Amino acid sequence: MGIFALERSGTGAGTGTAGTGAAEATGTGGQEGQEAAELLARSRAVVDPALRAAIDSMPESMRLVAGYHFGWWEADGTPSDTGSGKAIRPALVLAALQAVGGADPAVAVRAAAAVELVHNFTLLHDDVIDRDLTRRHRATAWRAFGTTEAILAGDAMHSLALRVLAEDGHPAAPQAVRRLADCVVELCAGQQADCAFEQRTDVTLAECLEMAEAKTGALLGCAGAVGALYGGGGEQAAEALDAFGREIGLAFQLIDDLIGIWGDPAVTGKPVGADLAARKKSLPVVFALGSGTEAGTRLAELYALESPLTEEELAEAADAVDRAGGRAWAQGESCERMAAAIGHLADAVPDPSAADDLLALAELVTRRSF
Repeated sequence: MGIFALERSGTGAGTGTAGTGAAEATGTGGQEGQEAAELLARSRAVVDPALRAAIDSMPESMRLVAGYHFGWWEADGTPSDTGSGKAIRPALVLAALQAVGGADPAVAVRAAAAVELVHNFTLLHDDVIDRDLTRRHRATAWRAFGTTEAILAGDAMHSLALRVLAEDGHPAAPQAVRRLADCVVELCAGQQADCAFEQRTDVTLAECLEMAEAKTGALLGCAGAVGALYGGGGEQAAEALDAFGREIGLAFQLIDDLIGIWGDPAVTGKPVGADLAARKKSLPVVFALGSGTEAGTRLAELYALESPLTEEELAEAADAVDRAGGRAWAQGESCERMAAAIGHLADAVPDPSAADDLLALAELVTRRSF
């Protein structure tokens, strides 16, 4: 795989998808998808034992909630094979370490586990804030155990992540703790902005992009930076890989927002048009609302309705986003973000062959299937 995605897949990491359907823009397949799947499987095999050990150290009531959220067991504690997501962030830590010349991924296992703990703490809280009913095709933790229990388990998971890193003897651990703590503050700011946008009618696209970078890009960037530090890459490489992660995070969010409108419930585990039903100011929606088009005006009218949107109104809202250009813009913007990410990656990893795993992960997060 070359350092430039154009060499990797002929058309680039999603370039040329702006005029295609969203499913085409997010599909993973072929050898590239297999490479990413194998990379994630290797990462999980290394990180999962440390992750489980950390969760097992929690008080039993919180441990039960956390393990259920991760998909390891049912609400009554019986084993489950639901699965705990792709674990892209810990894979980024390990891939970044090796990309900058780190020889042994095992030295960053605790760091990778800490990043994944932070990610899942945010998911627990997001599900409560958004009142999401399902995650990974089953009831969210707050529905299974109650709002208070889910929030407290998330709080404990956050503290646990910092403890896992603070107790690590690696020389890069202190820097990693600071970066992860700063990242959590940024994540919270992004979440707060996201919630505030729901009460506003004047959200700009620039504000929405800034929010998405904080809420989604910050932790992916942190994962890349922490991996670089643990691999001995130094602060310059850490900053470049932080920027790389932030850009693929924005590309990820753009595609995620498309899935939130047009995703297949059988794949996403969420109702069709869930983001529209919640009147979320997602990136394609904000673009459409500010497009100055007739379709954008109609979308604003639908969003202003006080009653829940009917199935017909949800379909009309999705069509309005599409006709106002929101869908095509989001697909094209995700390609631009991917190109920017590759530029940052080249700054951090001059040897193209050393960037293979990071590029495979970037392809994965921006070419997800509905």
